[in-house]
Formats: sequence, C-alpha cells, structure tokens
Amino acid sequence: MNCRDIEQQVYGLANSDDPLAPMVKEALEVIDQGLDTHGQDSVSISFNGGKDCTVLLHLYAGALARRLPSEKSMKPIPSIYIPVPSPFPVLETFIEETVQSYNLDLFRCLSQPEQADNTVTSSTTAAAAEYLDNKKPKPHAGAKAKGVESMRQALEAYKQQFQHISAILIGTRRSDPHGATLSHRNMTDEGWPRFERINPIINWTYSQVWTFLRQLKVPYCSLYDEGYTSLGSTFNTFPNPALMIEPTSTATVHSDVPPSASSIISPATALTSVMSTTHNIPPPPEKELLSPGGVLSTYMSSIHTIPQGNLHAAGQPPSPNVWRMSGIPEPRYRPAYELQDGNLERSGRGLTVSSVHTQA
Repeated sequence: MNCRDIEQQVYGLANSDDPLAPMVKEALEVIDQGLDTHGQDSVSISFNGGKDCTVLLHLYAGALARRLPSEKSMKPIPSIYIPVPSPFPVLETFIEETVQSYNLDLFRCLSQPEQADNTVTSSTTAAAAEYLDNKKPKPHAGAKAKGVESMRQALEAYKQQFQHISAILIGTRRSDPHGATLSHRNMTDEGWPRFERINPIINWTYSQVWTFLRQLKVPYCSLYDEGYTSLGSTFNTFPNPALMIEPTSTATVHSDVPPSASSIISPATALTSVMSTTHNIPPPPEKELLSPGGVLSTYMSSIHTIPQGNLHAAGQPPSPNVWRMSGIPEPRYRPAYELQDGNLERSGRGLTVSSVHTQA
C-alpha cells in the first residue's frame, strides 16, 4: 500500500466539506500531537485486526507519510498485537496481510494459555486488550484476576524489549466499555508499565467508522461482511442478531436497502418460528425428538455459527443439523456496515450455547 496515496486520501478528506472531515481532522491532530511529544520511534500502535484499529492504522500511516521527507521511504511501523484466546483464523490471516500492506513491525504479546471461559473473555491476552482500551476487568472474576496479572507481565515484557516505546495509539471509542471516561490521552495506572495511551478516534461513532472504511476503500476483516459487528474469541463472538434476515424475506444479504423491522429476526421471533415449525411437521423418529427448550437452544447455537474451520479452535463440537430437523432455512446476515443502531454493536458478543441452555 502506497503511504503517499494514503496521505492524500486522509488529508484530502480532512480538508474537505465531507461530514466526516471534522472527525478525521481531529484524529490526525491528536496523532500529530502524540508524535510531537514522543517522537515517531517512541510511538507504537495497538492492532488486533478490528474495524476501529484498522481505521486508526490508516490514519496513522497517512500522518507518518506527511512527515516523511520526499527522498525517504517509510520505516516499519512499531505495533503491538495482544491476541484473545481462540482467535478467528480469518482474522489472523487479515492481520498478517495488514502487516505486509502497511509494513508493520508487529510484536505479539504471548503468554501462558489459560482455560477459556465460555461466558466472558477472561484470559491473559483478553485482559491485556481490555486494559489497553481501559476496559478494566472486574476484580471478583477469578479467571480475569489471573488474566490481569499475566497481562501485566506481557506488557512488562513488551516494555523491557522496547524500552524506547513510551506511547501506544489505541482505537478506543466512547461507546466501548468504560470509553466514556477517557480523553484523547491517558497514562497507564500506577503499578503498570509506563505508557501513554493515545485515543485519536475516541469521539467517533460506529457509523463514522464504517463510512471511513468504505468511503476510502480501506481493506477490513471479511467477518464483518458475515454479520459480525464486534470481534472477540470464537467461543463468545457471533453474528449480530440485529442483522439477521427473516428466513422468509426476499431481500438479499447485500441489498442496498437498510434492514427494516420486518426483515430483522428478534429472539422472540426466532422462538415463535421454531415452535410453529416444530409443531406443524410430522414427528421425527424418537431418537431425534427435541423438547421446545432443546429446539430453541439448538436453533440459537446453530444460527450463531462459528465460521468454518473454527469449531475445534473454539472447543465446541458441531451442532446438530437443526435445519433438517425443524425445516427452518439457514439464517443469513447483513454486513456490519448496515447496522443502523450503533448501540447494538456488541449484541453478538457474550452469547454462548451454555447460556442459552440455562435460559431455555
């Protein structure tokens, strides 16, 4: 990817009459202020392949190119990646592609693996990511407490290896957990490795993130085109239910028309659909009979499918073929950029098969 082209893109947008221009200009100013304070060689960027840090990386590449003398070529960009447990392989592939495209000098903060919790992301690497985004883990969670300590060690290892790094650019936004309390620049807490956390897009909305990516044709992870709106581990991240298309809808997944209330299936609609279907077909052989709660649990676990190739990584066995048993067409999802209500961004996070069974 040509850094000069990126520079023209982002600064051209910032100086235009586009509605997004003020946000782009603000973000670039924050980046420039951070570079002025710390120097380019002392600033790193946190990159995990998500949409927000992808926006930030594109802006940062443009800001670095603006400072680059005409006769010089871009140096590798210092960057840090703190993986969550059981990451999506397609996301890992996208990260590697981005490393090549943007010439990242990417450091992976790896630590001792811990057993994954099926309800919340509670591991060393997840806690590290949360801390960088100021999403402080709750101290009462035992797994998270272990993760926090291991995360501290991971960041200390990063600091020891890269002692010159004094600031980290992070793609946190106000709508993120605890993001409302952040400013553009915040130091790490006492007792933690000393970094300044710089949040250039803290004031951006969900829709502005997608406007930027699509308007500038910035490559992003393909999971977002499959209905995922917020990415985490394979065991607690699913397509957003708010983007599910009613099975009987004639609309196509990539229609230009935003999803309407009638085209989005709600949990209640899912239950009604399952119950009406399962009570209107001849009973299957006895060994295939499911209780209403079992049908709903199977339905929910199946519609929130893990992308092909990730079942074993998530530690979950393949679900029964609920489509054959219930006659319900396999669900389809609209892409993430069609989500109209940014407050629903994390609606696909945290729902697990175990939690559905508990509620059924």
